[in-house]
Amino acid sequence: MGQDGAARVLEMLSSAGPDAVSGESLSEALGVSRAQIWKHVEKLRGRGYTIEGERGGGYQLTGRPDRLYPEEIHANLTTKWLAREIHHEDTTDSTNRVAFDLAREGASHGCTVIAEGQTAGRGRLGRAFFSPPYLNLYSSIVLRPQLDIAAAPTLIPTAGIAVAEAIVEEVGDEKAVSIKWPNDVQLGGLKTCGMLMEVSAEASRIDFAILGIGVNLNVDRKIFPDEFRAQATSVSSHLGRKVDRVAFAQRLFARLEEVLDTHAREGFAALLPRYEARFAMKGQRIKVAEIDGSERFGTARTIRPDGALEVESDDGSSFHVLAGDVTLVRPETQ
Repeated sequence: MGQDGAARVLEMLSSAGPDAVSGESLSEALGVSRAQIWKHVEKLRGRGYTIEGERGGGYQLTGRPDRLYPEEIHANLTTKWLAREIHHEDTTDSTNRVAFDLAREGASHGCTVIAEGQTAGRGRLGRAFFSPPYLNLYSSIVLRPQLDIAAAPTLIPTAGIAVAEAIVEEVGDEKAVSIKWPNDVQLGGLKTCGMLMEVSAEASRIDFAILGIGVNLNVDRKIFPDEFRAQATSVSSHLGRKVDRVAFAQRLFARLEEVLDTHAREGFAALLPRYEARFAMKGQRIKVAEIDGSERFGTARTIRPDGALEVESDDGSSFHVLAGDVTLVRPETQ
């Protein structure tokens, strides 16, 4: 909605708290007629805000919608550059697609796309990302880092740190949250967040990167598709209570800005200890399905400063993985 008249009315009503604000005061502050104030109020009501009062009288904000509107997120957002420009979509095919188009048109570093639902949400390796409306957080951020292409993969584990720490703050349990290389954050051992990065580059430098982050916040596990219901969860399912999506988005964006700033100054190596503290796969036997269809087995050891997964083969030699599908191997399947 931006800082149009309705947004300014909302700001004044929010500032008034439980008190009513007269139509005359709103009219004078905005420099418009009382009739125009009424139209702004009706616009806000149409967006889900509960506003008591009648035309010609005072107005009181008594309820806010469960929507990730820019004005809701901006109200208590502490970031300097991330999500200061938000494009909100009620429904879209993919926030990454929208953000990519905006970036090609010149969108600035930190420009963020948020959707209430996606009809074609995308995950890694062409997988679909389940995106029911009005329950979770689906966001994509335009980044314009000063990075070589070779360093681009480290942006995903960097973002994973921010998501993991935001979820820890919500659930209040450090041990419950872990990171599965390369792009999943887990809660109680089950996937609750997926990330997808797409890059546009010129020569050896990144022109822009689109960082997509989807977090399962309030979706009921029972409505997950059958194929991954056993592997996925949501924050609310874990906690047994509803999550404030706006507050979570504010917290996540603040943590994400902090880790991205650290990454820009010092590189991923400076963030490695925070990543390794939540690295769920260390010491676990894994299968690596390569892009060419081949498979390799070994034990996950650590994450390298370039973002690659270090794996120890059965013969004691080591290899690293920058791309490919990595899964844990259960004893009975070895």
